[in-house]
Amino acid sequence: MANQNEIPATTTAKTWFITGSSRGFGRVWTEAALKRGDKVVATARKLESIAALKEQYGDNVLTLELDVTNAAQVKTAVEQAHTHFGRLDVVLNNAGYSLVGTIEEASPDEIRALYETNILGPVAVIQAALPLLRKQGGGHILGTSSNLGHVTLPVIGYYCSSKWAFEAIHESLAREVEPFGIKVTIIEPGAYATEFGSQESLKFAANLDIYTHFKTQFVEGLKNMERGNPDATPEALFKVVDAEHPPLRFFLGSHNLPAVRAAYNERLATWEQWETVSNAAQGKLK
Repeated sequence: MANQNEIPATTTAKTWFITGSSRGFGRVWTEAALKRGDKVVATARKLESIAALKEQYGDNVLTLELDVTNAAQVKTAVEQAHTHFGRLDVVLNNAGYSLVGTIEEASPDEIRALYETNILGPVAVIQAALPLLRKQGGGHILGTSSNLGHVTLPVIGYYCSSKWAFEAIHESLAREVEPFGIKVTIIEPGAYATEFGSQESLKFAANLDIYTHFKTQFVEGLKNMERGNPDATPEALFKVVDAEHPPLRFFLGSHNLPAVRAAYNERLATWEQWETVSNAAQGKLK
């Protein structure tokens, strides 16, 4: 008798379109998909950063230069990818970076640039892919978010806000495209030992002296944070994309659920504490 808790899965070879394939999770997942026999359209801002993939995996990979903030280039790349392999089963938005700076320190241009990459870039990919996925009768859109799409940290508040927006967009999207047989999953990693903390994945706002001590303490605290092994994540990701009914949200790592549970318990307690005052504000129309 089958286990009732077993997740139904199909392991038919898939074709992926992945942004941010040059490093971090993007590189780990690109190579893992290729190693299991899938086909991958790997994209990165600099083509030379993913050239080795073509040498190693041959015709199973198509490498494309892509800046997700260039909507015209995104549309061309997605269409080229679909034409090259004949279909796209998994569209994975992974490109992104973090802006380091307090809410007061970051400039409007820095905030705007962050949102261009972390929010509008993925939206451009989704909008380019949807007509093709509808035409082929389905597909799976994945987006790399973070546990910081539910909780926040100081000093990277704008990055957190981009993930909250990312989450809302994908939740709405899931409802909108379900009738077309298109699935949506938000991948929410915790802290991992990837290149995400490198200079290439971080941008820094101008420093105000008043925050120096606070930021120093914050950074020192991060150094002691336990990080997961990114090479342990592909099998979990494959279980999601192979599932007949994949989840809308999926945590990567063991620390996320306790942190998010505590945050929501605190929010619920606050809302309930103020429930009488909130209800009184409902009023009645005369």
